Amino acid sequence: MAREPTVFVVEDDAAHRKSLAWLIGSVALPVETFDSGRAFLDALAPAWPGCVVADLRMPGLSGLDLQQELLARRSLLPIILVSGHAEIPAAVRAMRSGAIDFIEKPFSDQHLLDRIREALEHNAQARGEAARHRELTTRFGRLTQREREVMDAIVAGHANKVIAADLDISPKTVEAHRAHLMTKMRARSVADLVRASIQMEAGAPRPHARDPGHEGSP
Repeated sequence: MAREPTVFVVEDDAAHRKSLAWLIGSVALPVETFDSGRAFLDALAPAWPGCVVADLRMPGLSGLDLQQELLARRSLLPIILVSGHAEIPAAVRAMRSGAIDFIEKPFSDQHLLDRIREALEHNAQARGEAARHRELTTRFGRLTQREREVMDAIVAGHANKVIAADLDISPKTVEAHRAHLMTKMRARSVADLVRASIQMEAGAPRPHARDPGHEGSP
């Protein structure tokens, strides 16, 4: 059974952890709480969907440490950091590392909820892109070496006759390879094949990267 996108609250202060859980739950969002970054990481499964709301200052792993560990694991979970202090250097570091936002206490409940929804949207998009990349990689893996060579040549814009000459095979053989690879890649046109090639070259989606045009709270 697929896990529902969840807001993971990581906060060492019990009262604030409970308050955040109540706020998030009040808008019918699934929420789970952890009293430390280590406890969260120990429980975390790579495929978990959702986002993280973490306090900046915690014993052991700080919120920034947690963010860096998620990046190191290539987790697709976006993070929102919350702090009771005006810590500009920490805020800049967090945002440059891709945090959705760095929010100072006391904060508007609506502001936090808006950022959480934004984070969940980013995560859904990233998971969709990851699934598409895995599917394309699987399809490409079914191609023979010769079919891969023909595909590279097609994507490079070469005509069948040119491909045949370059690979020292007949144009009819090129056409046969082309038909097979188009079927395996589920490409209906050369444009589909080019898009697939570009997506594979781009690699798997990376953890959330902040839009340079978006201004955070600091």
